[in-house]
Amino acid sequence: QVQLVESGGGLVQVGGTLRLACAASGRPFSNYAMGWFRQAPGKEREFVAAISWSGASTYYADSVKGRFTISRDNVNNTMNLQMSSLKPEETAVYYCATEKRRWGRRLNTRDDEYDYWGQGTQVSVSS
Repeated sequence: QVQLVESGGGLVQVGGTLRLACAASGRPFSNYAMGWFRQAPGKEREFVAAISWSGASTYYADSVKGRFTISRDNVNNTMNLQMSSLKPEETAVYYCATEKRRWGRRLNTRDDEYDYWGQGTQVSVSS
C-alpha cells in the first residue's frame, strides 16, 4: 500500500521560510516523479513543483520560481519543498503526490497525472 505523509507545515510571517517534507512508502520511490500541489480555501488545487524520478530535473509554477526549491532523497524515500519569501496568498494545504508512470520522461503539472496523494499539511502565511 502506497503511503505519502507530509510534514513541516505551520504558521509563518510574510517573507518567512518553511521546509515541507514528504515521506513515501509502499512503492519503489526512485522509479516515479513526484510533485507538490496546493489548495487554498475556495480555490482549485494548483501545481507548485515537480521533480523527476532521478532528481535531475525539476519544474516550477511561475509563481514560485526563484523562491521554492524541490528536492528528493531516493535513499531515504523523502521529498522536500523549501519555501522562502512566502506570501499571504500562498496560505493553503500543501500536498505531495507521486506520478502514475514509472520513469516518466517529462514532468507533469496536471493533477490527474498523479495517482497517490498525501493527506496534506497546512501552511499559513500571516501578514
